[in-house]
Amino acid sequence: MATTRTERLPIRSGDDVVRVRQMVRTMAVEAGFGLVDQTKIVTAASELARNTLDYGGGGEARCELLQEGRRRGLRLTFEDDGPGIPDIEKALTDHYTTGGGLGLGLGGAKRLSNEFHIESTVGVGTRVTIARWK
Repeated sequence: MATTRTERLPIRSGDDVVRVRQMVRTMAVEAGFGLVDQTKIVTAASELARNTLDYGGGGEARCELLQEGRRRGLRLTFEDDGPGIPDIEKALTDHYTTGGGLGLGLGGAKRLSNEFHIESTVGVGTRVTIARWK
């Protein structure tokens, strides 16, 4: 699998969450995604960027345009140095929240992705990687 393009954006404010959404939309179009797949990956990115800001205290988003044979896709990675997630399985449960949201962010992002991986260490931070393929 080859990475044909990589973009990185800091996530420090709500405006940065909007910039992440725009970057992902642009790269999804470049990957040849239809409108439904664009919407799915942008929605997942928005949820994860917001979590990076709200729960992780900010961090970074990385978007990679992928090529595997004739197949194209996007891989998104969201990293923070926040407090970490003590119980990942619980955090992926719908309606579980430690904040004021609906508790659909992580689980929703997982459902909107073809691939989903999360690593988190309490006191160190969290990395969530998703991918969507055309």
